[in-house]
Amino acid sequence: MSVKRFESGKRMSGAVVHGNTVYLAGQVGTENASVTEQCKTALAEVDRLLAVAGTDKSKILQTIIWLDDMKDFAEMNAVWEAWVDAANTPARATGSAHLATPGYKVEFIVTAALD
Repeated sequence: MSVKRFESGKRMSGAVVHGNTVYLAGQVGTENASVTEQCKTALAEVDRLLAVAGTDKSKILQTIIWLDDMKDFAEMNAVWEAWVDAANTPARATGSAHLATPGYKVEFIVTAALD
């Protein structure tokens, strides 16, 4: 089975396709912005990378969400629920973790199908 990499750098690729599955690198928003703004910009990047790989959010299989602080769970969910394809909600998990820098509040890790 072939492997295709998109937007590759020396540390990671933005998206990797193996077979009919797309794996996105973790997506974060603008550092030091509000949780709402970070979610919106990160999810816009998810949309963009899925399109680059040839799919869209209706094909998301699983999303793992890391929050720097679980007190932001409701704020993140408000953005998520406005963004997610309500007819095709993925399996999802949310946990708390310290992210790459203190300015990041949320990270989305997405796996999707191509068809």
